[in-house]
Amino acid sequence: MNILMFAHGGSLNRGCEAIVRSSAAMIKERLKGSKVCLASGRPETDRIIDELDEIYDGSDSRIAPYSFGWFMSALRLKLFKDESYALGHIHRKIIDRIRAADVCLSIGGDNYCYGEQPGWYEIDRRVKAHGKKLVLWGCSIGEEDMSPRKLEDLRQFDLILARETLTYQMLLDKGLHNVKLCADPAFTMGREELPLPGGWQEGNTIGLNFSPLVWKRNMASRKAVRELMEHILRSSDMTIALTPHVIEEGNNDYEMLRNYYEEFKHTGRVLLLPDNLTAMQYKGYIARMRFFIGARTHATIAAYSSRVPTLVLGYSVKSRGIAKDLFGEEKLVLGLEDISDGNKLKRKYDEMTAEEAEVRSRLEQAIPRIQRMSYQAAVHLGELAGRS
Repeated sequence: MNILMFAHGGSLNRGCEAIVRSSAAMIKERLKGSKVCLASGRPETDRIIDELDEIYDGSDSRIAPYSFGWFMSALRLKLFKDESYALGHIHRKIIDRIRAADVCLSIGGDNYCYGEQPGWYEIDRRVKAHGKKLVLWGCSIGEEDMSPRKLEDLRQFDLILARETLTYQMLLDKGLHNVKLCADPAFTMGREELPLPGGWQEGNTIGLNFSPLVWKRNMASRKAVRELMEHILRSSDMTIALTPHVIEEGNNDYEMLRNYYEEFKHTGRVLLLPDNLTAMQYKGYIARMRFFIGARTHATIAAYSSRVPTLVLGYSVKSRGIAKDLFGEEKLVLGLEDISDGNKLKRKYDEMTAEEAEVRSRLEQAIPRIQRMSYQAAVHLGELAGRS
């Protein structure tokens, strides 16, 4: 079976890398003989993923001004309000790969959380026009993200795999019958342990991840996180390991965390992990932390799956849904509106540390179940493809 993954922007987002890496490994383990290929917006960043059979350039193609394609696009848009010709040209590097695939996986995870996605809609339409199976792989979508156009697109999928119950239930409530529940594939990803950096306290280091994405949506959160760091340093003897997880230009955790490092390095208890590690290497460090605080979902999944008590600086349905599936409640998750308040952050941190043993025990019980749910995605894929 030939599988084409698309809707992937590149692996400088280590969460995207984790999804691709763990999904490819899971599919090839459960569906023997499958060939897994990736169409990537930045293929040069994905060479680190050994589990893939092929990596294709899936970046956007430019329509040259005053070319035939430019005139055709403008004409069809003006006369018929039809953008399909233009979108087909822009995404032709992905569309050209559809014919060779048996199943096409839209793998962005939360791509459908950020407004309308006409480019993905057009690719989806082309997949079905070629008679291929179309799967939305491990998605999260909030009620607030839905629209009539998006719902119309979702109806054409042969299979939608929701990675947490909040999304699953919302899609069922919208009348979709092509939805199955699983868990994020990254819960199954392994780790690579590198030497510990100077200043790391074994068994007494707390990880902290923060992102420009959260800061831009709540400008006061940056000050609140600083207050939290001061509280950790004052009330404990732990080392804080600042942990980037997305290193894309314009959305770079490392640049933001470096500012905190410069401010607190004089304490001797704050260190900054490098910006060039793979998802498995970051997980190797996160797994050896005592606690973790994170804004990036897949950094927190690395912690959860390593049984590390975790406080989530959540900004979407995925953070809430994942916590609910783990604990039966939205435990230790702060919403976007909450993280501008330093006192709320400190209280949640204090709650996490006070319940350390209980949270770790609950994760020990929950993670094997969640990992089985992750593998259910490959089971459902096999059923769809007649490989059950």
